[in-house]
Amino acid sequence: MCGTCGCGQPEKPQQRIIELEKDLLDENNHYAHENRQYFQEHNILAINFVSSPGAGKTTLLVKTIEALKNHFSIAVIEGDQQTDLDAQQIAATGAKVKQINTGKSCHLDAHQIGHAIKDLVLEKNSILFIENVGNLICPAMFDLGETQRVALLSVTEGDNKPLKYPDMFHSADLMIINKTDLLPHVDFNIVECSDYAKRINPSIQLMTISATKSDGMDDWLGWLSRAR
Repeated sequence: MCGTCGCGQPEKPQQRIIELEKDLLDENNHYAHENRQYFQEHNILAINFVSSPGAGKTTLLVKTIEALKNHFSIAVIEGDQQTDLDAQQIAATGAKVKQINTGKSCHLDAHQIGHAIKDLVLEKNSILFIENVGNLICPAMFDLGETQRVALLSVTEGDNKPLKYPDMFHSADLMIINKTDLLPHVDFNIVECSDYAKRINPSIQLMTISATKSDGMDDWLGWLSRAR
């Protein structure tokens, strides 16, 4: 029964859902604040990679680690619902990696990240890459305490993704359009996609790359250097 006005009507399920969501996000934000303080105190650049499945996060991470591992201590937190297949690819580069399997959950949360960074024993002045679960909806809601949020979008997905999933692109600092080597084979308009992203988030930065071909990697590595 409704506990707000005593009207005797059943309490609306939507109201309970909103209250539960608020409590969940408040708790997450508390842990995110702790993570952010830790990263700041130890001068750790923490990058939260978000995208739909198959956008190329792991390939880009492998290329990035190979380019930077002789200059920085690098660690990776791998988020997947099941398996450690991506973590195996990361481990092959020599970087520290911590796997988080979320089961039925479609995102990482700040509490999980807090435990993972303790297990990894991160070095000061290092770089932490967080590869979030492939999903353009749920991860947008959860602050992990990251320094920067990078949304990866591949040209095989369609150029209207920023309009269809606005929360993700509104919360991102950088949008990377990946797999540009496939542009001759797909119907994808980079200018329109960039305009859509700017419409959602005027301050978002934009970049195009092909991680498999290493096109645009200098721009990406330069962005990381400036982010530090």
